[in-house]
Amino acid sequence: MREASRTIQTKPGVEPVSAPGFLRRMGAVIYDALLLLAVLFLATALALPLNQGQAFASNQAIYPIYLLAVSFAFYGWFWTHGGQTLGLRAWKIKLVSTDQQAVDWPHAALRFISALLSWVCLGFGFVWCLFDKDRQSWHDRLSKTRLIYCEEKR
Repeated sequence: MREASRTIQTKPGVEPVSAPGFLRRMGAVIYDALLLLAVLFLATALALPLNQGQAFASNQAIYPIYLLAVSFAFYGWFWTHGGQTLGLRAWKIKLVSTDQQAVDWPHAALRFISALLSWVCLGFGFVWCLFDKDRQSWHDRLSKTRLIYCEEKR
């Protein structure tokens, strides 16, 4: 079953785009979460020798900060290099700025931080796209980016 997409009117001179629906977005989120989990396992394995091979304790604040930085590097690199994580690519979605240009590092950082806010609010920032007229989530709006549906060109 193909999820309906909605055409979004953009600024004059910018071609209208189609916004992916909630289920397609969540498919990409789940796919990317599994990939990120593997990256975080590797990052932990690389950091263990710095902790004498012992598990990290809950009072070691540097470890969660390190994992957050690795997570940002994972998403930021994909977003700034083609606008697609592997999950977005699998679900035929692309991240662009509101004027449909490539995303730069400042936009990626703002999107990452505001996506954390969306998660902290029990995921409501993601669910917001169901109510938004342009199908944008909180982090789309806050970072001046948007997800668009991209058909494969053959």
